[in-house]
Amino acid sequence: MKRFTRRYWIAILTGCCVISTALSQPVTITVDATQGKQAVSPYIYGRNQTFDQPDQFYKDAGLQMVRMNGGNNATKYNWRKKITSHPDWYNNVYAEDWDGASQHIDSNYPGMRAMFAFQLLGRVASNTNNNFDDWDFNHSQYWKGVTWNLAGGGIPDTSASATKPLKEGDMTLYTEDWPADSSVGILDHWFGAGGLGLNKDQFIYWNMDNEPDVWNGTHDDVMPVLISASDFMDRFITLAKKARALYPGIKICGPVTTSEWQWYKWGSESITIGGKYYSWLEYFIKRCADEEKASGTRVVDVVDLHNYPYYPWDNAALQLHRMYFDETYDYPGANGVKTINGGWDTSQTKEYIFKRINDWLNQYFGQNHGITLGISEWSPGPSDPNLASVIYASHLGLFANTGVEYFTPWTWYNGMWETMHLFSRYGKNYSVSSTSSLENIVSAYTTVDQVADSMTVIIVNRDTSASHNVTVNISGLSVNNGSYPTLQLSSLPSTETFKSHTDNALKSNTVNVTSNSFSITVPSLSTTAVLLKGGSASAVNDLNDPATMFRVYPSPAKNFVNVDIPSSSSEPTRILIFDASGNAVKSSIEAYETNMPLKLDVSSLTQGYYLLQVQNKDFTGTKSFTIIR
Repeated sequence: MKRFTRRYWIAILTGCCVISTALSQPVTITVDATQGKQAVSPYIYGRNQTFDQPDQFYKDAGLQMVRMNGGNNATKYNWRKKITSHPDWYNNVYAEDWDGASQHIDSNYPGMRAMFAFQLLGRVASNTNNNFDDWDFNHSQYWKGVTWNLAGGGIPDTSASATKPLKEGDMTLYTEDWPADSSVGILDHWFGAGGLGLNKDQFIYWNMDNEPDVWNGTHDDVMPVLISASDFMDRFITLAKKARALYPGIKICGPVTTSEWQWYKWGSESITIGGKYYSWLEYFIKRCADEEKASGTRVVDVVDLHNYPYYPWDNAALQLHRMYFDETYDYPGANGVKTINGGWDTSQTKEYIFKRINDWLNQYFGQNHGITLGISEWSPGPSDPNLASVIYASHLGLFANTGVEYFTPWTWYNGMWETMHLFSRYGKNYSVSSTSSLENIVSAYTTVDQVADSMTVIIVNRDTSASHNVTVNISGLSVNNGSYPTLQLSSLPSTETFKSHTDNALKSNTVNVTSNSFSITVPSLSTTAVLLKGGSASAVNDLNDPATMFRVYPSPAKNFVNVDIPSSSSEPTRILIFDASGNAVKSSIEAYETNMPLKLDVSSLTQGYYLLQVQNKDFTGTKSFTIIR
């Protein structure tokens, strides 16, 4: 359970963002398939979740990544005893089974990635014998004291004015010491000799705990006073190095910051080194870079943020995707950024947090560092399905264009499954340039396949009241004149409409393309995909033709297949094998060496027809093969 009314919550300065939609302006969009090529990470199609639907539902929706650690409940998780302490419910200790969750994913979702977490607080749940008896107290009803520290013998104060219990519980009665070796021990338990035998490539991403910058609020039973930023980084680096030693291919994801204020501030601390003030994320990146230079060990792979953005009204919420990279955007929730230089600068209203992070990464690690960006908790804000759908679509399109590695919203509203399905099932593997004459109202997000002979143009209309006539002009891909299908989300009802790949709210239509151009009217608050095929392509001309360079052999195969990949560099390569029904049956990440075929063990697969997909930064392609027994 995520707590939004926290004791540490910082009051956000309000602002405004006015968008005029009185006139339905015509829009011109220019797509250039030769510019801005960027591989789309499949892991932006993610979510925080439990599996409460049939497995096929998530496969149909295109869900590629799940964050399963439970947020606040991850911090005191004891994987040996399968229990955790819930800070949002008296710190009571309950059963929690990451083993079962990971085995379910391993068995039923071979192509999916799942994120769990290491514990850095230093103590975890030890037993269920010292819980506060909430049933006897009030039949387990919610009241203002559910976040008080009552496990371990606490006594509540039920008076109307009370803000804390009469007596705090003793955390030593329900927690135990948990050093870094205990946290990383789960890796051997899952992947080592005698362990669960999980496919570790499905569990490559690991959060470095959860929102440590507010532990004195969420876990004040153990840490009533927040440790210093330097002491936290010592813990972070020690654990990261131990995890890397056990699992060299791991992706360490941190610092898992709470929200906008904590992007810049570690508690009330003023971090100063050599007379220079450092905001929290800059300091975090500097410390990670210093450690890598000193020890040669990479201690962060993805800079991970949480974001619950502020918006004064719906039109402002529809612009929230601009807070990541847009240096011109005045974010109405700008608050922590005003402290970025050490004081309180009211002129600091431009957030562009991912742009700032990339600049710091380049400064401290150097160019081509390979460290990426991710958001592991987020909320779209408004719960109306049409607003949530369009806000989510704007984020998916932006993150596809900018190489964000993963995106796992915490808050999930009706309309979001529909949007994920549209993007993940009909989008292609590479984003290319799209520019709009009315960018902040109507945007296009365009993707192409490996050889750019097919293209999906997704048009998002954020206007809350008006439709727009849109003309799309395409270069870099020669589209034959003719009629092409469109799929659209608009006027969604309040109830959930997504049931499956074939039972959903997508509205089918067509557009006519003439001389590489088409016109379409997009209704207010809508997302529309136009599915195009090219006659010839000049787009991604630095990529080889998979028809001649990509091979899977022998076919028919028995126990193994070889895979030749037209990739120009040696790097980890993702392999997915699908059966004839489209279900992923095998997934791995292979260490590819240039001009050396990969040899894959397929002895566990039954006789039949299969598709094999490969993906790395240079190449994505799919080939069929058969297995005989």
